[in-house]
Amino acid sequence: MTSKSTDLKQIIDGCAKNDRASQKKMYEYFYRGMMSVCMRYTNNEDEAKDVLQEGFLKIFAGVLNYSHTGSFEGWVKRIMVNTSIDYYRKRQRSKIVNTENDFLFDLDEKAEFLNDNNDEDLLMDPKIVMKEVANLSPAYRTVFNMYVVEGYTHKEIASELGISDGTSKSNLAKAKMNLRKKLSKYIK
Repeated sequence: MTSKSTDLKQIIDGCAKNDRASQKKMYEYFYRGMMSVCMRYTNNEDEAKDVLQEGFLKIFAGVLNYSHTGSFEGWVKRIMVNTSIDYYRKRQRSKIVNTENDFLFDLDEKAEFLNDNNDEDLLMDPKIVMKEVANLSPAYRTVFNMYVVEGYTHKEIASELGISDGTSKSNLAKAKMNLRKKLSKYIK
């Protein structure tokens, strides 16, 4: 066992005992990575911090349920993603209407998220791409993140968000179309 994994195990054990110092260490250990996850689902840093805080409260409350099988970081990330999705559901202001004729390409096959040869250069600077993803509407951004980043299927997204598979596909197609438009200004 490496020193890093030994330290993490000690932190987890401390959190299981509700030790505040261990909770602080865990927060500091995962803050940056999990803040990045939360930022993908929210409009701004303040909202992301709220989601992050709520996620860590769930982690601290549920650390006793961690089965010690698989990656602890994966377990933490799954909680943050689910907390972000819950946040989206609570804040959802409007339903996106599903229009079946809006599909630009076959969404059943996972391709690169922009699916255009001209976009290869854009993939080299993820900061630009993530900035534009953050500017998508909440519905589009959430479906985009769940499908492209987290690897959910449309059926899973529909189940999680309480929408139809078709709406999930439509939202993803519209997110990609909007991203293409926004990112085209970066093509030289």
